[in-house]
Amino acid sequence: MSLTIFSDEYFMKEALKEARIAFDKDEVPVGAVIVFNDKIIARAHNLTETLNDVTAHAEMQAFTSAANTMGAKYLNECSLYVTLEPCIMCAGASYWTQISTIIYGAPDPKRGFHLQGKKILHPKTNIKKGVLESECSKLLKEFFNKKR
Repeated sequence: MSLTIFSDEYFMKEALKEARIAFDKDEVPVGAVIVFNDKIIARAHNLTETLNDVTAHAEMQAFTSAANTMGAKYLNECSLYVTLEPCIMCAGASYWTQISTIIYGAPDPKRGFHLQGKKILHPKTNIKKGVLESECSKLLKEFFNKKR
């Protein structure tokens, strides 16, 4: 598959690079990037083990980094690419950032925000799911198989 620059697949591949960094750190391999005007303004991965902080999810790290880059707390012109469906905490945080779009790879049937419905997101936030789903799922499965 060839990637078109600035496509959803291109940016999800960048999020997957972050997930692999998390994998190498023995963190749950979730990666995220935030994009503004076709430019990555934040890159992040899970750091819950490294920071001993249950809130240090990839999305939370990315929101903080993007807000610092933008010099503003609202990310209403930005898109979040994340390898795993955001949890309820991260979806709630996305509400406050007013992120324009969330694009995720693998679904999270046990802890994903969909369990609460789309109401947990900002009303103007768009969702796109399943981008490079098999690649995102494969990395997560590999990580958890290694743990067993």
